[in-house]
Amino acid sequence: MNILVTGCNGQLGREVQNLAALDAAHHYIFTDIEELDICNQQAVEALVEAQEVDAIINCAAYTAVDKAEENEELARKLNALAPEYLAEAVERRGGRMIQISTDYVFDGRGCVPYREEMVTNPCSAYGRTKLEGEQRVMRACHRAIIVRTAWLYSPYGNNFVKTMLRLGKERTALGVVCDQVGTPTYALDLARAVFALLQCDAEAGIYHFSNEGVISWYDFTKAIHRIAGIGTCHVKPLLTEQYPTPAQRPHYSVLDKTKIKQTCQIEIPYWEDSLCECIARLIKNN
Repeated sequence: MNILVTGCNGQLGREVQNLAALDAAHHYIFTDIEELDICNQQAVEALVEAQEVDAIINCAAYTAVDKAEENEELARKLNALAPEYLAEAVERRGGRMIQISTDYVFDGRGCVPYREEMVTNPCSAYGRTKLEGEQRVMRACHRAIIVRTAWLYSPYGNNFVKTMLRLGKERTALGVVCDQVGTPTYALDLARAVFALLQCDAEAGIYHFSNEGVISWYDFTKAIHRIAGIGTCHVKPLLTEQYPTPAQRPHYSVLDKTKIKQTCQIEIPYWEDSLCECIARLIKNN
């Protein structure tokens, strides 16, 4: 297949590139904003046709959750309209598309892991635009797959793990929210899941993926510091009301991964095992 990967310089895009380098069976076209403006419908259509694209992995998105509250139209262009352009273009070629979405499509008021068919109710601009993107992609491409994930991190770009490592070295004390729980997702594990969905020719629809286990942001930070050997920073638990943000965050973001595990016959790593791998890579790179 000819596989177009958009947003190739982001966290997931970089990990997809790493895995693609080991895959001689398919031809990959990697693009970011410099090579392709996915908000330009004509440019999208022209590239998909010229490169004879059979599948698209869309790793591009507007992910600044708080900024989206004031820039919802821009977030909507990147998270809803642009994915629709990609889906329409690959549909004309009879191809398929994998669109990455988020746990923020749920309101986080639940208490059991969210299954794919559960009712969505986003409580932020980011969540609203990502949900609209899901709906537009599913309508435009009958072979589309939506992969919802949560708490993404990697050795690349800006993310929670890298921020906590930096702050842990810079500060003697740090407050982190303890009443929001979910599961961190290592971008390399997510990339492997995306490849598994393509390789097993999974049915169109929505799939959930994150690492295994459940943890709060506070406990996640404590684990990051412990694994990295940071012992000079006192991490204090905070309630959400003590750390107000422009965008409302879900209090419960645990995703049920049964569907993707059964479909692709994969085992998903425990969050702490993947965190150890990521921190080891960061230490090696630095």
